[in-house]
Amino acid sequence: QVQLVQSGGGSVQTGESLRLSCAVSGGTFGDNTAGWYRQAPGDQRELVANILDVGVVRYADSMKGRVTISRDRTKNTVYLEMNSLKPEDTAVYYCTANVRSDTYPYAIRTTWGRGIQVTVSS
Repeated sequence: QVQLVQSGGGSVQTGESLRLSCAVSGGTFGDNTAGWYRQAPGDQRELVANILDVGVVRYADSMKGRVTISRDRTKNTVYLEMNSLKPEDTAVYYCTANVRSDTYPYAIRTTWGRGIQVTVSS
């Protein structure tokens, strides 16, 4: 029942911005851990940004200064704001978080979204 529902992807031009959302369905955040990853065709999945369990935020070097991760617990949503987008940012973006189920036994597990396409044209 627990799911991460992603939205906000699409096609943009170089230099434009995009905000991705990742909403928890069927649960709530279980701890501090949440993040965004991306994977381009033929490439490895790589970290974009995440929040560690100790509260430390980290970003990919390729996107440092252009991306911000945030979380709104009241809305059970994680956001990824990307600015000054480049064609190399084109990929499928996945969100992940440790989520506590709303149903018994209210277990916490790492959950992944289905991914959403971001395409940046030159």
